[in-house]
Amino acid sequence: MALIAQNHLQLIIEVGIILYAAMVFILNLAPMSLSMVLFICIVLGIGFNIIFGLDVVALFMSFGQSEFTHPFGPIALLVTVSSLAALAIMEESGVDVRGLRGFVYLLMAGITLFGGLMHRSFLLLWLLGLFMGLFIISKSMRQRSLITVKRVAGFALIAVAGFGGLELISRVLGMPVLSPLLRIERLETFSLPSMKLVIKNTTLLGHNPMSSYWGELSSGFADGYISLPLQLILFFGLPFPVFYGILVNKKDVIDYMVPGVFGWAYDFGYITMFFLLIWCVGIIIMGLRMLSIYRERRENGSRSYLGREVLLTGALAAFMSQAIIGLFVINRTINGTALLTFIFLSSLIFANSVGVKE
Repeated sequence: MALIAQNHLQLIIEVGIILYAAMVFILNLAPMSLSMVLFICIVLGIGFNIIFGLDVVALFMSFGQSEFTHPFGPIALLVTVSSLAALAIMEESGVDVRGLRGFVYLLMAGITLFGGLMHRSFLLLWLLGLFMGLFIISKSMRQRSLITVKRVAGFALIAVAGFGGLELISRVLGMPVLSPLLRIERLETFSLPSMKLVIKNTTLLGHNPMSSYWGELSSGFADGYISLPLQLILFFGLPFPVFYGILVNKKDVIDYMVPGVFGWAYDFGYITMFFLLIWCVGIIIMGLRMLSIYRERRENGSRSYLGREVLLTGALAAFMSQAIIGLFVINRTINGTALLTFIFLSSLIFANSVGVKE
């Protein structure tokens, strides 16, 4: 493979290699104490509340919202679950964390409200990630399982109330953009026809060029439906096909409104999609294995890996949630800048496996 990427897939792989190498270097050289990780997570949690809140204000004022929830939603999930894991370890050590826990819950409530108002897909990712994060924490701390009928029903009730509240707000304020029902109708309108298009035109190594937006100019591979941030491609002047200046609904048919497995299969072929799924499963298994090693070290009295343990807990919850929502619900959650976030989370999980002996 040439050093300068020749298409979108090569660029994704090359950026991934760079991120993996950088994260291994940073994680093994930077100090990762429990208190420092918790402090950074709380500061970032405050920051996400601010930028998500400003985005909601821009939405209500119809003034150029930036939709930060797509690229930063999984990172917000990472810092929140990491904070909860840190508090659980501190509480186990006899530290009174009631006041700090209340502040973290307040940050969680703010992110839930602001992010949910912006995107329903974020609300799904957020609630699923919190649920998995709390489950991982309970297992790591050998606590009584948090998965009970009552809690599952509670999460379901919160989700239903959230979507119902958004629908009510959208009708009262006359803002269809907030309506979950409208989004579901849009999914029906675009997803079913696009899935039929994908199934009919996808091959092992790409797709039928004439089924692409680019028509006869298409190479039948890496047409830009799955890509890293557009700004990154333009910054390096890479000659890739990009949807710059084209309205979203021109590419909805593949990009946003189908599950990610369909988008990846169409743009890069079934073989690439297969390896993507294998890679995701491998990263998750690797992360869970490292968590068990960290737990064993902690239970044997070692305090050296507490910061890495809580960071890995948050990264695992965020990565799994983003993978599930992005691959099987809506492609936008792992495309564009969100794809860069996805690779970053996986590199953080991978980096934990380097430099720690079992």
